[in-house]
Amino acid sequence: MSSVIARGPGDADASPSQSISVYGQAFRKLLRHKLGRSGLAVLVFMSLVAIAAPLLAPYDPTTVFYEDFLAAPSWRHWLGTDDVGRDVLSRIIYGAQVSFQVITVSVVGSVIVGSAVGMISGYVGGRLDHVLMRIVDGMLAFPMLVLALGVIAILGPGLTNAMIAITIVNIPGFARLVRGQVLSARNLDFVVAARALGASDVRIMVHHIWPKVAGNVIVYASLRGSAALITEASLAFLGLGVQPPTPSWGGMLTTSMQYWNAWWMSVFPGAAICIMVLALNFLGDGLRDALDARLSE
Repeated sequence: MSSVIARGPGDADASPSQSISVYGQAFRKLLRHKLGRSGLAVLVFMSLVAIAAPLLAPYDPTTVFYEDFLAAPSWRHWLGTDDVGRDVLSRIIYGAQVSFQVITVSVVGSVIVGSAVGMISGYVGGRLDHVLMRIVDGMLAFPMLVLALGVIAILGPGLTNAMIAITIVNIPGFARLVRGQVLSARNLDFVVAARALGASDVRIMVHHIWPKVAGNVIVYASLRGSAALITEASLAFLGLGVQPPTPSWGGMLTTSMQYWNAWWMSVFPGAAICIMVLALNFLGDGLRDALDARLSE
């Protein structure tokens, strides 16, 4: 967790325009960071492909070509077909929609809930902090996939339940991160001054403390996006995530396990997962450097 220490938007009592200016400078630093720029470009490209899937995919992802099942890559099917004759390229393109949906929903949800829990726990302290952190510690004691499997066992398989499970297992990390930052910020002079002037606890947390931790949360969120993608692919691989015939990269890998000679069924979905995970990690690395006060120019 210590590696995700980044710079916030300056003083918490800075004006909105100053905060925007600081994040604008961070974005320009990100664009000068080779890995960060590369990761951002890849993610933008993949998101555009996912959005334009109906226009870019050569076929409907559920269309079956009975005469071309397990067909190798060719001019008709650039990445081949699967065991029932569905076009692999089309399913990869549409599978990107599922991946981005899972990443967006699960990361945003875990940021909101985890940050709220960490903010309240760190600011209020006392018995409430002790109870909340023991719950968080209990959740962190389980590997991410194991905890997700436990949630799926209760809710049942499916895309929506998979997103709920991934959101839940990501909450403890954000809660721990935000709590640690709040503990170091709640007794700073500007917080004490705001409290002395009669500012409410909610206003202090939202307008004074949150800007100090937002940079760290942004960086950590980009890194957890790759973990969310891998977890979704793992759940789909186990048959507990996205259900057929909806295309998903993890589900495609599951099917490919039965057809080792049809190498294209595993290579291309696996490559898509690897590329997106690397892009998210590169973006996280770039964001960390761009928001790190120690690397400011």
